[in-house]
Amino acid sequence: MGRVTSETTATDAAAHRAPEPAGQPPVWQRRLRRFGYPARPQADVRARLVPPFPEPGGRMWAAFGVGPRAAARLTRRSGWAGPLLVTLFAGVLRFWDLGSPRKVIFDETYYPKDAWSLLQYGYEGTWAKNANDALVGHPPQLLLSPEHSYVVHPPMGKWLIALGEWAFGMNPFGWRFMVALLGTLSVLLVCRIGRRLLRSTALGCLAGTLLAVDGLHFVMSRTALLDLIVMFWVVAAFGCLLVDRDRTRGRLADALPLGPDGLARPDAGVGDRLRLGWRPWRIAAGLCLGLSAATKWNGLYFLAAFALMSVLWDVAARRTAGARRPFRSAVRRDALPAFGSTVVVALATYLASWSGWIATKGGYYRDWATTPEGQKAGWTWLPDWLRSLWHYQTEVYAFHTGLTTPHTYQSNPWSWLVLGRPVSYFYEDPKAGQDGCTAAEGCAREVLALGTPLLWWAACFALLYVLYRWLFKRDWRAGAVACGVAAGYLPWFLYQERTIFLFYAVVFVPFLCLALAMMIGALIGPPGSTERRRTIGAVGAGVLVLLIVWNFIYFYPLYTGMPIPKSAWHHRMWFDSWV
Repeated sequence: MGRVTSETTATDAAAHRAPEPAGQPPVWQRRLRRFGYPARPQADVRARLVPPFPEPGGRMWAAFGVGPRAAARLTRRSGWAGPLLVTLFAGVLRFWDLGSPRKVIFDETYYPKDAWSLLQYGYEGTWAKNANDALVGHPPQLLLSPEHSYVVHPPMGKWLIALGEWAFGMNPFGWRFMVALLGTLSVLLVCRIGRRLLRSTALGCLAGTLLAVDGLHFVMSRTALLDLIVMFWVVAAFGCLLVDRDRTRGRLADALPLGPDGLARPDAGVGDRLRLGWRPWRIAAGLCLGLSAATKWNGLYFLAAFALMSVLWDVAARRTAGARRPFRSAVRRDALPAFGSTVVVALATYLASWSGWIATKGGYYRDWATTPEGQKAGWTWLPDWLRSLWHYQTEVYAFHTGLTTPHTYQSNPWSWLVLGRPVSYFYEDPKAGQDGCTAAEGCAREVLALGTPLLWWAACFALLYVLYRWLFKRDWRAGAVACGVAAGYLPWFLYQERTIFLFYAVVFVPFLCLALAMMIGALIGPPGSTERRRTIGAVGAGVLVLLIVWNFIYFYPLYTGMPIPKSAWHHRMWFDSWV
């Protein structure tokens, strides 16, 4: 072998370099193993594209005296039976005494009244200053006039609240009904998402159970605000993208050639050139993301994050299928359809949500384009309603970015994960003998938007675990969960001077629960672990979950406005910033 000098070409050097041993990963991967970065697994390509659900064992059913055939049937049905039972539990919690407190609490002073106005006029009218007391008076009064009012959130969420008011009347139960329903259904979605994401019915149901007993999600499910509605559509979009991922990767796997052993093998032609065809689940995700943005604008961050994530999933799928240039192939064949299925569909959905404002003439800024100011603004070839709507959006954007009015319960996003400053939605201090108070010292009634503390603090460690799994183990599931948290959390750091609140965090609570379920699954141990390892892990995981449930029960009176003695209320104020 000749000496290699600076004048030796790369081709010559490569020709004289000792070949890599067969079956060995590249040098760079072997070096990164020192930091926990594994080589690419050499499993069947089909299994890598669409990992199968593991075969459940029958030991648990056998312990209850269930025969093998019956155990097999129960196992098959548990994929839906388990999530439905968890959802039933969550629904009972959320609908029980939903009309209490019989008050207009916190920002219910805005959205239920706007929702009722949409039912009457198609746009938001004006309410009298004493409308809140009149709504819950005896008899109740609706002090609404058709004079338009200035509102700063899109109408979709208010239309959904209006469905409950249409069905049950303009009362606390009616205006909270749809939010409670969506909060309950979001638990079902998280159970099924967790099952598909983690390939475990038990961990999926665990994630849903954690969401069911989170205090912030619970309070937001029983209050007619918009943020939980945003969360529901975001979770629905995430679930749709997961289904789309499995189906399109299955399509790639079906197109791959089979080797002599009958297993699918990578093929550059399939990986680079196969068109993935009609993808209705990604269109459904675009619809859900549009509905989230049509409720509150922070849904737009999820639209950007999830659309990018979907394309990156396509890149990874093509690489696994054998594509030589997976990024270029995904950009050429998948990026434009992904843009149409998510961004275009979402924008069309957002525009459609303004149909009531467009179809009527009384809404705020509805006729701005016909005013002298509107005529001078240009773009007069566009329809007047579209120009008026665009002006309205710019005014709302200026309001949101300039909102710096101090508020007692505002908080910085740095403190959210540790629950630094929760928001009190309602507080009264009845005396003995009033409003169900039986304590001689007097009572406190409060609705506090506080996440279950032990759940959130454990989730902080779960987020570190998820980041480790994503960065060093190349676990796409961890990356997907981290993406959901990042899209709901990180954008608020751009607005630290703005008046913002902890309850905005409800939009990423489901992803915290998925992260915690993922960490608990690791704590229990992977399949194939020793019985001693899994027993110890299961005991530790069980203790953690029971402590979280106990913590929810302990704070339950603060979530529902139950009257408790003043001393009991003080005991639950663990930090001065919670008061």
